[in-house]
Amino acid sequence: MELKDRFLKYVSFDTQSDESSETFPSTAKQRVLLDYLAEEMKALGLTEVTVDKYGYAMGTIPATPGCEKAPVIGFIAHVDTAPDMSGADVKPHVIENYDGKDIRLNAGVTMKVADFPELSFFKGHTLIHTDGTTLLGADDKAGVAEIMSAVERLMESGRPHGKVKVIFTTDEEVGCGAEGIDVKALGCDFGYTVDGGPIGEIEYENFNAASAVLTVHGVGVHPGEAKDVMVNAATVAIEFHDMLPKTEVPENTCGYQGFFHLHDMQGSVTEATLRYIIRDHDAKSFEARKALFFALASEINRRYGEGTAVATVKDSYYNMKEKIEPHIQLIHKAIAAFEKNGIPARTVPIRGGTDGAHLSWDGLPCPNLPTGGYNYHGVREWIPARSLDQITDVLVDLVVSFAE
Repeated sequence: MELKDRFLKYVSFDTQSDESSETFPSTAKQRVLLDYLAEEMKALGLTEVTVDKYGYAMGTIPATPGCEKAPVIGFIAHVDTAPDMSGADVKPHVIENYDGKDIRLNAGVTMKVADFPELSFFKGHTLIHTDGTTLLGADDKAGVAEIMSAVERLMESGRPHGKVKVIFTTDEEVGCGAEGIDVKALGCDFGYTVDGGPIGEIEYENFNAASAVLTVHGVGVHPGEAKDVMVNAATVAIEFHDMLPKTEVPENTCGYQGFFHLHDMQGSVTEATLRYIIRDHDAKSFEARKALFFALASEINRRYGEGTAVATVKDSYYNMKEKIEPHIQLIHKAIAAFEKNGIPARTVPIRGGTDGAHLSWDGLPCPNLPTGGYNYHGVREWIPARSLDQITDVLVDLVVSFAE
């Protein structure tokens, strides 16, 4: 199948995950694409193709004769799209020979070069973008398409290679994409997630991450009789938020800087809830941020009475850097594969996380490779068609390099 057509086929599946769900996968519709991918792997000639109880679709490319002792490499991508924006009824638009100007997605949405200057780098290229009503789904169906096409090209090429495992996961966007993977049973020596941004960016440092919830219990009485009695949970919640460092938020930070991110709030006089994500690359700073969250909740209780504020914090994933550095050849080989294809490569920190962070801490060193897409999780998401092909070629060369 033509790579661009393969990608367009995958984005036609609605696979949005649901962070409020208690099932695994969080949405049944993810299984529809996973079952389709399993059948496609069988048609391509992969062996040991399964869809397990967690919904993971897996397959194996056996080693070529003489390469059985080469390291077993796993390629991982997730099929779900973010809860932030609808992934249903995606209508991708393809621009041939892009003119370098603003792109009108629909009557109300325009993607402006002034806002997204990287567009200017792709004048003359074929771009795939949304119609301005949904996300595109390149995060991470571009990775799925690139892995599947790399599998096809590798098997057709006859080039020597070791065993390759292909793993398509669920629910990465809601933080539990790799929780059901048994790393020992998987049998890989090393892995790569294909789930990044601009081409050439290799990632092996990510945030330490936690989810945090502050619940405020108020005292509700008639407002006419409230003096010295009412404790307004909604305003106390605002008071708590104002105690956090005001500049340490996503919109004011970059690079290695951590933050507190309030992403959901609900409240009334009697009860209010604030939901945060806490992020930091540095482990000590990460622990300090969590400690501050609890300390400020204690301060609210000092001011308004014990039990007014209840803080809970749950770790989500950790920085994979310390698990990758002992296997830094994974990064060197990835850089070499990009350079072999004429693509400058560099390492950058992830201001987020990947399935690879979880897998690395479970014993499978697993840095992240880019897909070539931009503006994920929104209606202005787009990807150059050429990047799909370039990443596919890089994956093939990367696999071969482990058998050389």
